[in-house]
Amino acid sequence: MIGLYRRLRAAGVLGLNDRNANFIMRHNPRRLYPLVDNKIQCKRRLQQHGIAVPELLGEISSQYEAGHLERRLAEFDQFVIKPACGSGGDGIVVIMARQRNGWVSGSGRILSLTDLQYHVAGILAGMYSLGGQRDSAMLEALIHPDPVLKSVAPEGVPDIRIIVYRGIPVMAMMRLPTRRSGGKANLHQGAIGTGVDLATGTTLKAVMNSSVVDQHPDTSASIEAFQLPDWQELMLMAARCYNAVPLGYLGVDLVLDRDHGPLVLEMNARPGLAIQIANGSGLRSRLSLIDRLPDPETLNPERRVELAIQYARAGWQEPKQAQDTRPRAAASTSGCSS
Repeated sequence: MIGLYRRLRAAGVLGLNDRNANFIMRHNPRRLYPLVDNKIQCKRRLQQHGIAVPELLGEISSQYEAGHLERRLAEFDQFVIKPACGSGGDGIVVIMARQRNGWVSGSGRILSLTDLQYHVAGILAGMYSLGGQRDSAMLEALIHPDPVLKSVAPEGVPDIRIIVYRGIPVMAMMRLPTRRSGGKANLHQGAIGTGVDLATGTTLKAVMNSSVVDQHPDTSASIEAFQLPDWQELMLMAARCYNAVPLGYLGVDLVLDRDHGPLVLEMNARPGLAIQIANGSGLRSRLSLIDRLPDPETLNPERRVELAIQYARAGWQEPKQAQDTRPRAAASTSGCSS
């Protein structure tokens, strides 16, 4: 066991205890957690900083409001119900259409008004929230994935996770829903995770349930070397999220919407470590490179993205260009405290 630990350490793999003690506890102030743990607060904070997010259609915070849910849903045929403080993708109900006898869910099941009221009541009671705390239910606009993603994600909404360290993107993966995952981009439920080259926005190796795959199991379409559209914009949005909520170790989840382009879905103060498996590379060595830079937080988002691309092109070795890291324009820090 000690030998395995040393080999993983030598390969630059970041472990759970190391992540918690040396990166999350050191760089993520507790006072900022509510701004990411509560999706409604997070959405509003991002909007204040001009970062595009899916539209919030409404919030349900009491059982009385849940009892009058039909009135709240009257004007919407498509929407998503989410727990504001949920985790792991649990408690999310996707509604694709309205029918005379109810609503059609993402899985094709017909849900009645009573079904939706029962689900919202469970959200309010804390069934899906962190620590079982009382929660609010949010109604969010349905994401329509960019058609270019259809070959690698025939159903559900794929998302892109970017780890941002001290304001600089350091690793990315795309999570692809499958029939096995029920159309959800959740790796623990059978979705695919594929690494993304930060320099080019093309996909690398992919894993599904800890096994390497190169084709989507539902379509046999190739997953490797897929070019993500708007990659530069996705990287810049992730870097700008640090300006909105300055957590030093941050996970940013983005989607590509058919009508609205790149959107930030949510942020995470404790992003998981499976992204290393999808990339076939360790996080720790990349974080150590960033720590050798003088005050990267003072750089503007565009410069931080430039540095990420330089490091990626250099194979995450020390590129000569990274030596000059003085800010071209200081990043604004106004309004970043809770």
